[in-house]
Amino acid sequence: MKKVFSIIAVAGLTATFVACGPSKEELEAAEKAKADSIAAVALADSLANASKADSIAAVEKAAADSLAAAAKAD
Repeated sequence: MKKVFSIIAVAGLTATFVACGPSKEELEAAEKAKADSIAAVALADSLANASKADSIAAVEKAAADSLAAAAKAD
């Protein structure tokens, strides 16, 4: 009798765990959210790199202009 009860209890617990898991739609939604988040971070990183490149170019142009102005003054 104990074996039968144990088997029924294990089957019941297994069914409970399976029934309480996320559905296929929930898993797909979570995967889509993860992919969207990764894409947003990649875009932000790309924009930051572009901004950094623009800043470096502006500093180099300012330095060149400064040197040109100093050369004219001499």
